[in-house]
Amino acid sequence: MTFTEHLAELRKRLAVSLAVLVATSVLAFSFVEKIADFLILPAGSLSFVYLSPPELFVSYVKLALYTGLALALPVILFELWRFVRPALRGRERRSVFFALLAGGFFFAAGAAFAYFVILPFTIRFFLSYANPRIEAVFSIRDYFDFVTGLAFGFGAAFELPMAAMLLGALGILRAGLLVKMRRYSILGIFIVAAILTPPDIISQVLMAAPLLFLYELSIAILRVQEKKRARRENSLALSDTGDALVQ
Repeated sequence: MTFTEHLAELRKRLAVSLAVLVATSVLAFSFVEKIADFLILPAGSLSFVYLSPPELFVSYVKLALYTGLALALPVILFELWRFVRPALRGRERRSVFFALLAGGFFFAAGAAFAYFVILPFTIRFFLSYANPRIEAVFSIRDYFDFVTGLAFGFGAAFELPMAAMLLGALGILRAGLLVKMRRYSILGIFIVAAILTPPDIISQVLMAAPLLFLYELSIAILRVQEKKRARRENSLALSDTGDALVQ
């Protein structure tokens, strides 16, 4: 394909992705109040306000866009796969396809973990500062931004094994590097957990534990890939040696 043909193909994939995103966002907006009620559930009886006339409407629009993006993500990933597929070889195609496919699952798992586990602990911590003289009343815009940011942040963090698998398949990342950096990575994970969670050990462990597990899972995935690659290279080397002897 020429450069112009690549641009035309990219434009086609972007157009399909954008059309699906618009459709899912419109669909989400028709149910936006139910989606908002679902996100508010962890807050219990907490009261919410909006501080300017358009704030609630704008918050609903943003919430619909975020929900639409989550719903459209499988199609967007599939269109990305179709764009990069011609540039990949057989094994690379399978690895990238599986990484993109499993990436959607891991993203959903991370968002669900943030909503069902991290969010309730975080809200209870912030509400603990309320007292008879200071009532806890949150802005609905800030609350939605906080919840969606937490969900997308954990969703992205849970993509670590798939990112490692993809980079390993392309020969960019090796297990040895992650093993070498394990000590610093563990320290970094606990620092991030301490920053993003309330200052109690339970919340920090709840956030750090799955990230540590995903880090070790990434190392295991890379090791399996490297063993398969080594066996394949040895097989090819033996085949070449046999051909040379025959000749």
